[in-house]
Amino acid sequence: MHIDIITTLPRLIESPFSDSILKRAQAKGIVTVNVVDLRQYSTNKHRTTDDYAFGGGAGMVMMIEPIDNCIADLKSQRTYDDIIYMSPDGQRFSQAIANELSLKQNLIILCGHYKGVDERVREHLITREISIGDYVLSGGELAAAVVSDAVIRLIPGVLSDETSALSDSFQDNLIAPPVYTRPAEYKGWKVPDVLLSGHASKIEEWRHDQSLERTRQRRPELLK
Repeated sequence: MHIDIITTLPRLIESPFSDSILKRAQAKGIVTVNVVDLRQYSTNKHRTTDDYAFGGGAGMVMMIEPIDNCIADLKSQRTYDDIIYMSPDGQRFSQAIANELSLKQNLIILCGHYKGVDERVREHLITREISIGDYVLSGGELAAAVVSDAVIRLIPGVLSDETSALSDSFQDNLIAPPVYTRPAEYKGWKVPDVLLSGHASKIEEWRHDQSLERTRQRRPELLK
């Protein structure tokens, strides 16, 4: 997979990809994450990418020209499955969307800033808009990192145990069951006996029941 992340603040997004699972995925050649500095595509001497909004109002708006130049340049190098704009009013990100995107080959993620992008970017250049929640961030970089992390970890070969991702919360619209490790007893707090029984079918049944109960208590809307 190849992911191009367009941003005016490259240093803000480089850190999440320089350690742990995401770093190893790139080192293995499974995924390439390319952080693109939008200012390189500005046509004025100050490398600005924003301007005042027509009609007035507070805040600046990201201009269409640098974004169009950038996307056109990237598209000249490869064909993209989706060009995603991170926006608080986009489609709510979910595990199902992460699963879908993990099957793609090439993605562009555009990070907004200020009061957002010129609406013509959304009308003519973007194929998909995604939100990670009903709140506003200073920019789309953190949201782009969240989406990228959720997607990349699903790609075969990224996790050392590929079955691990299949048992994550939300994969089957259930919250994951509780997990325990050594010691089996600590300060009188004991691990459930069934997990120490070695009886695989009973353990799976217990885990499923726990997932159902946790989902019923904490996220009942998922059961609908």
